[in-house]
Amino acid sequence: MSWPQFAGGHRQMKRCALIIVVTAVSLVGLSSPRYRSSAASRDGGRKLPITNSGRQLEIVDPKTGLRLSVMEQKAPRLRILLPTQSSDERGIEVVFPEHVTARQLGSTDAEHLYLFSRPAQGFQPHWQLDGKSLRYEMDLAPGVHMQARATLQKDGVRFDYHFANHSKIDYDTLQAVTDPRMQAPFHDVRLERTYVHHQEGFELLASETPERLTMPLNKWLPARYLASFQWQVMPLRVEKRDDGITYYNKSRRVDEPFIATVSVDGAWVAATFSRQAGNVWSNPELTCQHADPETSLKAGGTAHLAEKMLIFRGTLTDVLAKVRQQREDLK
Repeated sequence: MSWPQFAGGHRQMKRCALIIVVTAVSLVGLSSPRYRSSAASRDGGRKLPITNSGRQLEIVDPKTGLRLSVMEQKAPRLRILLPTQSSDERGIEVVFPEHVTARQLGSTDAEHLYLFSRPAQGFQPHWQLDGKSLRYEMDLAPGVHMQARATLQKDGVRFDYHFANHSKIDYDTLQAVTDPRMQAPFHDVRLERTYVHHQEGFELLASETPERLTMPLNKWLPARYLASFQWQVMPLRVEKRDDGITYYNKSRRVDEPFIATVSVDGAWVAATFSRQAGNVWSNPELTCQHADPETSLKAGGTAHLAEKMLIFRGTLTDVLAKVRQQREDLK
């Protein structure tokens, strides 16, 4: 994915009781006593049962049937499946993260500390099971350590990134961009079911571009559609950039930092939100959702970034209520 720019000349970072299934293949240390002890931890007074699927590490919520699993690739990727989906379906594929990007204090240019699409940075994460969470750690040059944790909750998945800076460099801005790429039943290339919220109420993210519904796909794509939250509204409604991507900027701010997509049958909704975000946006070709939070990271210091993807049977009104109830928890 290409990356929209920050307002004011900055750049937005590029690019959207449990049952536990464990494979002993491709996951380091699964047979160790420490791992078995962790996996058999208690939740709500009940031991968490473990079986070996021979395929992947997976967590399932027994009440909702929502599943979170590791994709066995040389990259940190997860898959989220609805209870109606089989293990062979793509569901929601989450690049976790797609990139970690920072800007040093006093600099105007951002730099990638990690980039998913950069072959030289490909690696096999050492995934660990920790209660309801899947986590791994990695070292980023120069001297930044990151722990990433995805936690299955009853109404979705929470994503947390913890950073420790062992270098002498102060970073004025830092983002770890989670990239959820949605297939059926949420895939929405024309942005016909993807919404944001203004003071007046819900509105399609792409409501100001009705021609998208009839224009040829090769004219509509590739595209990015953005709506400001904290950042200033971009003056250009449509901007064709040198990267060949057309950027569409909504003319009004959203009043809550989330973006929501309703399933084709209208029964499910998926919505990504954070406590604070410069804007919310989507690449419609991937139907990814972004409400990317930002922080700073001082030399010798620590930092935390968090966001959540709601996935549940319900309505947009339910999404708004959950976002307002849970936003402050993402600290």
